Amino acid sequence: MYAVVKTGGKQYRVTQGEYLRVEKLEGNEGDSIELNNVLMIADGDKLKIGTPMIDGGKVTATIKSHGRGKKVEIMKFRRRKHHQKKTGHRQSYTELEITGING
Repeated sequence: MYAVVKTGGKQYRVTQGEYLRVEKLEGNEGDSIELNNVLMIADGDKLKIGTPMIDGGKVTATIKSHGRGKKVEIMKFRRRKHHQKKTGHRQSYTELEITGING
């Protein structure tokens, strides 16, 4: 059984017991949360597709940790102009453990 959920502007295919890194969500470690934007649920040959979301569909998850990803370095450079600029960015994430799929 798997589901397709939408969170943080992205879509993820999840199964029960899976660990998943998503955009940072509010909550403390150990808290249980519900992802209500369920687009599709598949259980064997049965397939439920929402228009666009499934009514009453939800995926429950437990927050395992919060963190920040690897640094992405951005370099801007203009040749022959004595100009260069270097910046970086680290994206925050939340690691979830999927505990249940209902729909």
